[in-house]
Amino acid sequence: MSRTTAPRPPFLTAPLLRMPGLAHGFFTRQGGVSWGRDDLNCGLGANDAPEHVRENRDRVRRALSAERLVSLFQVHSSDVVTLTAVPDWDRGPKADAMVTNVPGLALGVLSADCGAVLAVDADAGVIGSAHSGWKGTAQNILRATLTAMEALGAQRERTVVALGPMIRQESYEVGPDFPGLFNHAVEDHRRYFTPAAKPGHFMGDIAGIIAAQARAEGVARFEDIGGDTYADEQRFFSARRGSHRGEPDYGRLISGIALLPPD
Repeated sequence: MSRTTAPRPPFLTAPLLRMPGLAHGFFTRQGGVSWGRDDLNCGLGANDAPEHVRENRDRVRRALSAERLVSLFQVHSSDVVTLTAVPDWDRGPKADAMVTNVPGLALGVLSADCGAVLAVDADAGVIGSAHSGWKGTAQNILRATLTAMEALGAQRERTVVALGPMIRQESYEVGPDFPGLFNHAVEDHRRYFTPAAKPGHFMGDIAGIIAAQARAEGVARFEDIGGDTYADEQRFFSARRGSHRGEPDYGRLISGIALLPPD
């Protein structure tokens, strides 16, 4: 299929981010060319043909009306890359969040159970994206992202933040030491962990912690659009689901946000 006739892959949107001059999407696993199916794997680190990943990412770029789509070599950190010009790479340095004020540049977040966070201060013309898995959430990568956006002129009280589909509490069993990792990440961290069926284990609500962090950071508004990547196999890839099944690899979802160039 030629690039000019390729269909636009389906994606979810957050009502908070539906505004003039901004494009965004939380893409599903559908609408791509990977593995002889219509899988939209956008991870360059997955066991997939590079040309398939490039085609998938190009479909995402065009769906976001962007001139360039970039993502990072994600390492579950709280490090943020600031882009004030279009970079010469598609997959960037080791970090887990990006911010920019450059129109036409789509900031991509890869995930397969972790939280994809998109943010914008429309008045300042500054956007951010963050990969907020449990490690990034424990380090409060959202705070680091908002701080980097402020350095470009954004203000937290004007910034709106949206969280996409991720593994949800009912699907996320964790061990006995896991809740303590969030002692400094959120107030009253124990409330986000309920007892699991397995003695001494818990069901973790990482999405709830991300929402609490957004409130604590003083953003204008926060929205969680829902969706459980583990439970909804038809729409989403899931690293944990693949691990439980003994599968050798898994696809990577992508979410993206871009400032649209002026007409």
